[in-house]
Amino acid sequence: MDVELVLRSTRVITPEGTRAASVAVSGGKITAVLAHDADVPDGARLEDFGDDVLLPGLVDTHVHVNDPGRTEWEGFWTATRAAAAGGITTLVDMPLNSLPPTTTADNLRTKQDVARTKAHIDVGFWGGALPDNVRDLKPLHDAGVYGFKCFLSPSGVDEFPHLNQDQLAASMAEIAGLGADGGLLIVHAEDPHELDAAPHKSGPKYTDYLDTRPRVSEDVAIEGLIAQAKRLGARIHVLHLSSSDALPLIAAAKREGVKLTVETCPHYLTLTAEEVPDGASEFKCCPPIREAANQDLLWAALADGTIDCIVTDHSPSTADLKTDDFATAWGGISGLQLSLPAIWTEARKRGHSLEDVVRWMSTRTSELVGLDQKGAIEAGRDADFAVLAPDETFTVDPAELQHRNRVTAYAGKTLSGVVKSTWLRGERILHGGEFSEPAGRLLERNN
Repeated sequence: MDVELVLRSTRVITPEGTRAASVAVSGGKITAVLAHDADVPDGARLEDFGDDVLLPGLVDTHVHVNDPGRTEWEGFWTATRAAAAGGITTLVDMPLNSLPPTTTADNLRTKQDVARTKAHIDVGFWGGALPDNVRDLKPLHDAGVYGFKCFLSPSGVDEFPHLNQDQLAASMAEIAGLGADGGLLIVHAEDPHELDAAPHKSGPKYTDYLDTRPRVSEDVAIEGLIAQAKRLGARIHVLHLSSSDALPLIAAAKREGVKLTVETCPHYLTLTAEEVPDGASEFKCCPPIREAANQDLLWAALADGTIDCIVTDHSPSTADLKTDDFATAWGGISGLQLSLPAIWTEARKRGHSLEDVVRWMSTRTSELVGLDQKGAIEAGRDADFAVLAPDETFTVDPAELQHRNRVTAYAGKTLSGVVKSTWLRGERILHGGEFSEPAGRLLERNN
């Protein structure tokens, strides 16, 4: 193919490292990564970003878009604009908080119909595993979902009940038998019995809320999950890990060959329990933000590979649901637009590189769901990019967020890393705060 576009930077993050390079693009694909001073082919357009960093578009595999049904909480139009503003070019939507939830193939088609004309970036979908829908899992798999989410404790919405251990085993066995390599089960791992046994407190004090979601609830749930996966030979993924106490269990399971991956989130890595003001339920999520010492151990686990990747768990609501009572406030943090600068700000303080950030937030998330065309700047991949000025700073102003409800735990924080532009399949979809018309595609597994 004739080269249509060349993107040039003194700092291009490739699988082989960061180097000065020119990236040739044709037909929405990367065709070559060339020397920085390579000749620009006749007819090709050159975009030279100077010393700004060219990195692969981020892939966020944990996003609650809530559309249709709770579109006042978010929606595909606003969520995908926020993602693009944060350098994210692909997201995978969670099956709950929309009405209907993505628990049947028909419900998936309903959601796809809503998303099709609103997506500014590429969008894939998770299916849901409920107590009564084991028969629906294969049709959902065949329809192209990337895997199945379940809860081991109440989800917070009545239409998405959690699984007990027998139901978990039935769903896990069904999913493990899907296709030659089986399917993927992703799990909100908090044990309901440990949650019931924890103190039941209400009010504005964050320390009281933290007592209601103890680390042991995660640890017990993960231990049981690993045992089931080992018995059934299933592939499992632990969602939004916040308890560092579970890390030895996870590391041991990986050494034993259990097909286990683990994610954590920007809010666990950049915010601490000690800084949460009373009544500030914009910091509330489940499992909760824990103490600084816990956070240090999560970073160490990222560095050694015990934790595989970082995703947002973007879980918005309307502002009125964020009351000053932690017991009744909606639990969820909106992070799409700010995840990259939040992580980069903390990562560089801890001696990590942008290459590390790309590995955690693009390469490994792409690998998790089998998006072989995403996650790296190399020939044959989609020409999805973010252009980042890593040393520029900004102070978070909620009014500048693209989320439908501009509630954020990062308000007033100064972050490093300004996304200058975002590109999807060789087309610039964000530049200077201006968005193109929606150009995202709906993605399906193995397609």
